[in-house]
Amino acid sequence: MNNTVMVYMNATGSRVQVYDNKFKIIEQNNEYDLEKNICSYCENISICRGIHSNAIQKTVNSGKPCIYQCEAGLMFWACPVYKESKFSGALRGHGYLNELADISVRESKYNAGLKELVSKEEFLNRISSFPTASMEKIKSLAEILLLCAKSLSVGSENFHEILRARYDQQTAINTLISELNEKHKKGSPLPDYPLDKERLLISSLREGKKEEAKKQLNDLLSVLIFANKNNFKYIQLRALELTALLIRAGTNTFINGKNDSVIYYLHLIQETKTQEEIVGILHDIIDKITDQIISYQGIPHALAIRKADIYIRENLTKKLSLSKIAKVAGLTPPYFSTIFKVEMGENLSKYISRLRVEKASEMLIERNLSISEIAVACCFGDQSWFSKTFKSITGISPGKYRDQSNKLLAGTPL
Repeated sequence: MNNTVMVYMNATGSRVQVYDNKFKIIEQNNEYDLEKNICSYCENISICRGIHSNAIQKTVNSGKPCIYQCEAGLMFWACPVYKESKFSGALRGHGYLNELADISVRESKYNAGLKELVSKEEFLNRISSFPTASMEKIKSLAEILLLCAKSLSVGSENFHEILRARYDQQTAINTLISELNEKHKKGSPLPDYPLDKERLLISSLREGKKEEAKKQLNDLLSVLIFANKNNFKYIQLRALELTALLIRAGTNTFINGKNDSVIYYLHLIQETKTQEEIVGILHDIIDKITDQIISYQGIPHALAIRKADIYIRENLTKKLSLSKIAKVAGLTPPYFSTIFKVEMGENLSKYISRLRVEKASEMLIERNLSISEIAVACCFGDQSWFSKTFKSITGISPGKYRDQSNKLLAGTPL
């Protein structure tokens, strides 16, 4: 048995069985064979095997431990192992009784038909040989076993966390959909797309209120999914529009590189096959935007930088000078230039260029203006300089950006 698992068993007093990707036991602690010494005398062993398989399937889908109890009061916890983001096996821990388990329940599970093999007293003694544990302890043991499962996973860094987050997100949305089912009985009108929730979402996002923004996103998505249960393409199209809206509402987070551009996230949404994937991507966008805003608020010269940033954003289509921006910030030009680069990670001219490219990217999607007209509107000297700057920041030319954006929003493959 793997050293990591052996250390876990020795440190916790638990026992561990290892399953393959077909839910078959491939390795276990032979010192105490649970299946042979306990389970074979229980009248519901076939049912219990199904319970184990269901628990493993649940942990595979959620990326987090699944804790459950058999009818005799024995506690189990299962954790998944992945290889290259695919399920490759599971660890199943046991070794404790639920402290609240009733001995009469254990007695009722004794198989009278096997009295000649083991007496009821012996059967109960075998079960009672396990120590009891509270649910708090079992949860802790399960989380530690999850760390072991993560260490055994190959090429799947953070995959447990990704699945765990998506599972929790979808659980929250499913709860809201159940509430909508109760409110809108069969035959009653379906709810309209909640534009009010969209406005609240954008407001929370701009203020960096992550949990509020996520709650409003879930409210919005639950209505969208509920009202379009059999129309994934429409849900996907709305998600594309919402993606563009969220990114425009955010800070400069998404123009930092090719993999954080509007195109990148629109392409991710278009490639989705399930609503769970869509939910995960939209939550990821909110995480990135709000994390950027929070880190921005924590910098030492936040007030001065914030004043300058507001002025820059309000005057992107005008000629901007260091002296004027520094004056708005209340600092001398040389000092402002120095602290801006230290705290924002780039010099002022590059920052302004990125914001202008961000503005231009919106105009390329939303307006029927020529590239030369957009170059002038965003205060670039000429189309050649605009195209060169745009490509250096986004990785593609303005013309290709417009073409790909229109194809993505129309649902046409690139």
